[in-house]
Amino acid sequence: MTAESTVASPAGQHGVPEGAVSVLGPRGNPAGRRNPGARGPRRPRRASGALLWAVDGGAALSAALALPAQHRSTLVLVLLALGVIALNRRASLYDTSVVPDVLDELPAVCVRVAVGWAFAVTLSPLRSLPMAVLAAAVAVHCAVAGAGRAVVHGHRRRALRRRPSPALVVGPVATARRVAAALLRQPDCGVRPVGLLADDPEVLGDAGDEPGLPVLTTALQARRAVIQNGVGTVLVVGAATRVEQADVLRGLAAHGCAVWELDADVPAYGLGGARGRGAQLAGFSRRLLVAWDGRRGGAGKRALDVVLSGALLVLAGPVLAVCALLLRVTDGPGVVFRQERIGKDGRPFTMLKLRTHRPANAHEAATRWSVANEQDMSRFCHFLRRTSLDELLQLWNVFRGDMSLVGPRPERPYFVARFSQAYPGYPDRHRMRTGITGLAQIHGLRGDTSIEDRCRYDNTYIDTWSLWQDVCILLRTVAQVVRPTGS
Repeated sequence: MTAESTVASPAGQHGVPEGAVSVLGPRGNPAGRRNPGARGPRRPRRASGALLWAVDGGAALSAALALPAQHRSTLVLVLLALGVIALNRRASLYDTSVVPDVLDELPAVCVRVAVGWAFAVTLSPLRSLPMAVLAAAVAVHCAVAGAGRAVVHGHRRRALRRRPSPALVVGPVATARRVAAALLRQPDCGVRPVGLLADDPEVLGDAGDEPGLPVLTTALQARRAVIQNGVGTVLVVGAATRVEQADVLRGLAAHGCAVWELDADVPAYGLGGARGRGAQLAGFSRRLLVAWDGRRGGAGKRALDVVLSGALLVLAGPVLAVCALLLRVTDGPGVVFRQERIGKDGRPFTMLKLRTHRPANAHEAATRWSVANEQDMSRFCHFLRRTSLDELLQLWNVFRGDMSLVGPRPERPYFVARFSQAYPGYPDRHRMRTGITGLAQIHGLRGDTSIEDRCRYDNTYIDTWSLWQDVCILLRTVAQVVRPTGS
């Protein structure tokens, strides 16, 4: 059985020539003209959430000062401030990619202040205070937090008006032009389009020669425009669904750009509307597209891997010993199969399995796609593959840190090179540790199945990762462990 045939997707060659990227000069200067001695545009420094943290800490201190002197406790104050900050952080109230109106976020801030005080009162001597005193302290806390946030947001809003963030607009050319023109008519929105990244280069024709914003069509042109213009914002509009564009967007996000999805169409029957806190830009609804950050949740995922793989190695030890003994008796020596696979960030590692097939040579081991239905395989080896017991040794790879319990399945270097050429999103699977099971596997994508489908499920898993999703995938894997498919 052979692997699926793969054909590399041709890249579009319309629009701006590959060699140079036309850029929009600073406001008031003609395009392409620069001041003598200028070093080129610098990306606006992304605001830090530290000021908002300081505001919330100061609000907690102000509320504590409203309490009677004998009930002011440093420990209670610290726990209260940390609790409120943790709640606000979980609610993305320190997200500096948006500048909300303080009235929009005030209800969320007040609710979390009230929750923090409820815990503080329950766990400390403050519960002996009259309700009126506690209510006054909570009111002071909310008022100071709201006022402080209004000052910080106002300062950031004024800074963006003075120096708007350069942006690329990604999508169908006609829609991208319309959105860019609307943003340029609203200079106070804090975003200034400097170029368009075409999602449909095949329909450009002579449009790329029209005056106005430059139209880019390739990843190289996009990266050059980002560097030359100091772009910090990418706006995705219309039906920007090409796989190649998704790959470009991930690259721009990795470069440090904030990637937003803009709803450029008028919602029908009032069913659209804003999709989140502060989710509008010049009247367009917007949503932040968050790419996987390897640091996000990494400690929790690794802790789950170490605890579960260690426990399972102990519990599965007798099963592994029996399987190895029977394999030694029925198929001879060499019960452990070692094979090079590609892991996180493209780094190779040695994956372990119980040997169920003996390749004719190293070339076959590296390039043969599947042996699930091999006729000369013994009944016991077929049983190991059908029940996935041959995969149990990979628990050691998980415990060592080569793999994770849940993640994209690792593949051999030969197939990684082929699939990376045929499917633009395939290399993005390596943003995370590879796994024993994953979202693709619990949807039946094992063995000789569509690589395109696996790639889509794997990248969706990474982009939407959560620890609870890992737990759900593990539970569903247990339910499917005897499914008669090979890998």
